[in-house]
Amino acid sequence: MQEMIKIPLKENPNVVLKAIPGHFITPNSHVNFYLDMTTIKSRLSEASAAAKELSRQIDPSTIVDTIVCMDGCEIIGAYLAEELTKAGVLSINFHKTIYIVTPETASTGQLVFRDNIQPMIKGKNVLLLMASATTGQTIMKATQALGYYGATISGISSVFSAANSSMGIPIKSLFTIKDIPEYKAYDPEGCSMCREKKPIDAFANAYGYSSL
Repeated sequence: MQEMIKIPLKENPNVVLKAIPGHFITPNSHVNFYLDMTTIKSRLSEASAAAKELSRQIDPSTIVDTIVCMDGCEIIGAYLAEELTKAGVLSINFHKTIYIVTPETASTGQLVFRDNIQPMIKGKNVLLLMASATTGQTIMKATQALGYYGATISGISSVFSAANSSMGIPIKSLFTIKDIPEYKAYDPEGCSMCREKKPIDAFANAYGYSSL
């Protein structure tokens, strides 16, 4: 792996995306950069700053009853709920507040909400919060699961996104492909790095990466 590149958010330099060049295998693709969001998701000051910037991208007329956090974004999600509440974003659930929940992943790969969580999903307006949106596979899984449990998706927010929309839903993100123009995601069977016999540096997922 090569040296890490630090990319501060233009609107708020306290939010920093760390990009490591290399050959990484993720659950859905091969990518030439590992996007390290550990401090954005885990450091109080950075998570709150990221949430504040994400909240500014969401129209105040959007209804948000529940934030469904993917990729370990629960801390950002809690701060985002607070920022949206300050901004006057409406919640139409009985308690007039925003729930923050995380789905469970079954052994089959499906996303599951247990019985005690389902009242926070069924009939609710859900904001899907992600760390990264690249191939759209995670969004597709999440939207299918949320639809099954009776939720309406009111928006998608992501720290990084390689696309402007997924499944017809706009993606609001802090960082885009413009911030990392060299970023590429490949289908595992069509990876040019594999064709060039470039060694795999690490396996990566939402929890981090493991070097080979």
